[in-house]
Amino acid sequence: MSGAHARGRTRAAKGSGTSGSSTSGSSTSGSSTSVKAAPAPRAAGAKPDLATEITASLVVFLVALPLCIGVAVASGVPAELGIISGVIGGLVVGAVRGSTLQVSGPAAGLAALVAETVLEHGLAMLGVIVLFSGILQIILGVVRLGRMFQAISIAVVQGMLAGIGLPLMFSQAYPMADAKAPGTPIENMAGIPALFADILTNPQAMIATLLGVATIVLSFVWKKVPGPAKRIPAALVAVGIGIAVAALPGVDVKTLQVGNLLASVRMPGAEQFAGLADTAVITSILTFTVIASAESLFTAAAVDRMHSGPRTRYNTELIAQGAGNTVAGILGALPITAVVARSSANVQAGAKTRISRTLHGLWLLAFALLLPQVLALIPISVLAGVLVHSGWKLFAPEEFPKMWRQDRGEFMVMAVTTLVIVATALLEGVLIGLAAGIVLAALRMSQTVIRQHIDDDTAKVVMAGNATFLRLPQVIEALESAAASGKPRIRLDLTGVTHLDHACRNQVEEFTAQQRGLGLRVELLMPGPAKTEIPVVTAPEPPPAPTSPQPPPSAPGPDAEWFYLDTRPLPGGYDEYAQRPPLVG
Repeated sequence: MSGAHARGRTRAAKGSGTSGSSTSGSSTSGSSTSVKAAPAPRAAGAKPDLATEITASLVVFLVALPLCIGVAVASGVPAELGIISGVIGGLVVGAVRGSTLQVSGPAAGLAALVAETVLEHGLAMLGVIVLFSGILQIILGVVRLGRMFQAISIAVVQGMLAGIGLPLMFSQAYPMADAKAPGTPIENMAGIPALFADILTNPQAMIATLLGVATIVLSFVWKKVPGPAKRIPAALVAVGIGIAVAALPGVDVKTLQVGNLLASVRMPGAEQFAGLADTAVITSILTFTVIASAESLFTAAAVDRMHSGPRTRYNTELIAQGAGNTVAGILGALPITAVVARSSANVQAGAKTRISRTLHGLWLLAFALLLPQVLALIPISVLAGVLVHSGWKLFAPEEFPKMWRQDRGEFMVMAVTTLVIVATALLEGVLIGLAAGIVLAALRMSQTVIRQHIDDDTAKVVMAGNATFLRLPQVIEALESAAASGKPRIRLDLTGVTHLDHACRNQVEEFTAQQRGLGLRVELLMPGPAKTEIPVVTAPEPPPAPTSPQPPPSAPGPDAEWFYLDTRPLPGGYDEYAQRPPLVG
């Protein structure tokens, strides 16, 4: 019996590829990928295909190498620090069980922030800032606040990415022409016409610019190349072309200056730790923590949609990112986040486990130690072209009209976030974007409908929806209009209000007391269960019926409030009344 039972289970497992897997796959990517989702459970329990994992790791390495160097150059730090961060992203972050296929390293999204930090505090302080950002990330993960970052509005996220991508493109336009960027995003944008004039008058700058433009074009069209050639990363192809062109006689473009990897390590000392007393340094730590954590966990959500394997453990992944940044800070390297380009390359290469992302860090380390002379052949303009393409992907201009069509309120939040980041800095833009998103949500939750109707001797005000302080001006206007009608009775019907905050309740009650003090009869129907104004007297037995009309045993005092329930139908029926446009609200 046991053998038959085991065979039955084997047959059921084989059949699950067409039936059982469709259920699990539908929750993430729909029926079109349900069949592809079937191998995921088997991969989790069986040995991984080591050959596939090694191949995927090499693909990720080839994508990561130019990005690590390019991000370092864009951040204004030595290229070796970018490689060190890439190695840490693979060997440290990649080894932790947070996200299976997400790959981490120095991110283009933080390049502008790092450059600004290095300019303000110096390269030596970067390690301390990254170190304590990593410690904060670990704390956030330990107290299980990893999923908190998922509560941020998608409009703020897209606005943040656009606000990072737009300045990145303009700042990298200058290294693409072997020139130096003026400084702030606004200055970089304003200097583009003068940059074009310099390019047209300088043949070497023209060659460098053409290499950068060719890199951008390759990055967009390389995936459409037929055959197996498209499996080679576009950035690597661009680097190869750039090296070949730079080696031609008569070509004098700037190439990467690479030093000793181990000699570039700068461990922070007592002087740098003393800088923690500076409020600006603390602000930088908080900024790095929030931005790096948000970018990593948003990327994790995006990568989870690309495959049907194990989902990301958000708190564990945040701890992993924190561990990576802690190590990077100790070594004085660049901050680490999850990177979409490397992660998507990992998924597309067929990786199923953490082996591929861990190995890619090993390949980076081996290449930098054994073949550093190859890095010195890479033109800087090619790396700048790679980052311009990354900036365009972050900017994602197609998202703006899409958001406008879907939700104009969210579009405004997205646009405000982007503009403030470009005009000021990343932290200010994100904070203002979050504030704008909260205000938008509050306004939408405060949908109060206020209608008025004059009926004989009664001015009626009917309210429905959520009455909060944001709608207080409309509430006051409606109450004052009812008082100004000159009718001896005012009826305030708030029974349709689902939420009445303290500000609106206080206003209504003050208005009621004021009008009653002027001699008007005010009927006030508040939301919630009805409450009698007459105290209820309980007795073991009801008293005998009086023989003549007498007041009740507990008659109301002179200050009692009476509710006059007017049951007469509204003129024209309720439907006609409900369809009238609101006078206020």
